[in-house]
Amino acid sequence: MAAKVQPAVASVTATRRLGLDAASILAALPDPVLAVGGDDRINYVNAAGEQFFDTGAASLLGTPLSELLPIDSPLFALMASVRLTGHSVSEYGVTLESPRLGTHIVTIQVAPLIEESDRLVITLQERSIAHKMDRQLTHRNAARSVTGMAAMLAHEVKNPLSGIRGAAQLLEESAGPGDRELTRLICDEADRIVALVDRMEVFSDRRPLDRGPVNIHEVLDRVRLIAQSGFARHIHFLAAYDPSLPPVLGNRDALIQVFLNLVKNAAEAAPVHGGEIQIATAYRHGVRLAISGSDNRLQLPLAVSIVDNGEGIPEDLRPHLFDPFVSTKHNGTGLGLALVAKVIDDHGGIIEFDSQPRRTVFRVFLPLASGESDA
Repeated sequence: MAAKVQPAVASVTATRRLGLDAASILAALPDPVLAVGGDDRINYVNAAGEQFFDTGAASLLGTPLSELLPIDSPLFALMASVRLTGHSVSEYGVTLESPRLGTHIVTIQVAPLIEESDRLVITLQERSIAHKMDRQLTHRNAARSVTGMAAMLAHEVKNPLSGIRGAAQLLEESAGPGDRELTRLICDEADRIVALVDRMEVFSDRRPLDRGPVNIHEVLDRVRLIAQSGFARHIHFLAAYDPSLPPVLGNRDALIQVFLNLVKNAAEAAPVHGGEIQIATAYRHGVRLAISGSDNRLQLPLAVSIVDNGEGIPEDLRPHLFDPFVSTKHNGTGLGLALVAKVIDDHGGIIEFDSQPRRTVFRVFLPLASGESDA
């Protein structure tokens, strides 16, 4: 009877059959990769790791990590957690610093080797997910800055506009046909500005959200039904749900608003013919966000992805996509994604995106209703 081949062994066998060398593949990766033994000494480092530590492999191999990083570095706590639980862990927005390294804000991913649980593989991502999470904090600040502006506009703009509109209506009563067209234009433009300010007033609502257990799949099904009944009739929807997901801690109506906005943007980006949107959910074990200035870690294991096959987001807009008044639409106000950022922030979650031609992904990470920790 033939022995059952484990997936990891099968993968290695397939790699060898293709004539590929694992070390060459690891060396080509742009992110630093380390392997450490039970004594925390470095057993392997790729080329990106040499650049990150500014030291050659010959000097790094056999070196304890404690000689490169202070013993209270968050990395050591993550390594201890992985050895204790046997599960891989990812943590975003972690600061690694030492006199030798300087300061780096990175994503750390630590995973045990299948056959040697004491030996760990560590990946550091400085300019991908960590950069997006850091940028997300900027998005939060952008949304919060709109809060003060919205409150100011409500008072300083709406009141004068009301007077302007009233004066235009009085003039219209005694104006000739040609002038009435102009007074009507004044009224219409005043109404348009008031409507814009009304939309911005949402940002000035400082009341905490009424949150409770929410079935995220019921929210997404409702969003999909609304979309397919209206603005996304021409879109083919795909659902890839993890049915085992526990409830999210959230506000049902606010989450519908968030995902309806994201799906609407995806539908507008997708091609008229062959447009496709995938809505996916997943449980991401060990996904945590380091809170700046605190030792706290935010547990965000529930992930929702909205994927479209449009042309992608222009490169110059990506750093400012969640800022107010930034829009790719001809007549867009640029408040939709700023509102999404605010609502996700109110939920204690984060949002990030990847964009390339034919595949743009918005991912929302949310906390669980149970408050379970997956540290």
